[in-house]
Amino acid sequence: MQWWNDLISWLGSNEAQPAVFSAVVLFFAVIAAGLLAVWIANLAIKRLVAQRDREAKAAAIATLVDAATEASVWNSLTPQEQVLADRAVGQADIIVRLLPIRGSDAAANWAAHQLHELKRASATFGYQLDPAVVEFRDRLLEWQRHPGRTRRQFLNDLERWRSQRQDPEQVAVDQQDNWVAEQHRQRYQAGATIADDSVEVTDPVVTANTAPTPTPTSDRLR
Repeated sequence: MQWWNDLISWLGSNEAQPAVFSAVVLFFAVIAAGLLAVWIANLAIKRLVAQRDREAKAAAIATLVDAATEASVWNSLTPQEQVLADRAVGQADIIVRLLPIRGSDAAANWAAHQLHELKRASATFGYQLDPAVVEFRDRLLEWQRHPGRTRRQFLNDLERWRSQRQDPEQVAVDQQDNWVAEQHRQRYQAGATIADDSVEVTDPVVTANTAPTPTPTSDRLR
């Protein structure tokens, strides 16, 4: 206990005040430096996460816009191209829904509805699809810049479409879509069958350029 009493006495003396002051300043300086380092690291991580979210959202929007372009000519694509396009749309839809952005679910539902409408309209001859694709692109870009305001617009559109669709009409529309898909499948199956039948197997032509060799006659009349 003697060393503890000596320490208390030394801390209370005038000689120890500069050392105590320096120790307190050093302690608070270390704490401030640690807090500043944590704050800077937190800002850097948030900036990196935000940048990756922006890149993921931009990639998803680009994929959806490309899918809208393919959906506008959906009836002219082969079944294999349609499968690849649907897979790309499915991946983009998942990416959009997983984004930590307000209104991502509404944007994904709105994009899915619009792509379905573009696919259906591609079977209608004379339908101008370029303005629809441009509007689809502009709406998604607007959602990227202003998620909150565009989310309300998406919800209003979805609610309006839901109220416009009646059950008998929806059944008729689904039947028409199934008929168009069946006609599309049969057309490409018929094309593949014709392509298989048009393959000609030609037999090789063997030409023998053989000239008859004359046989010498040794019999002479004398």
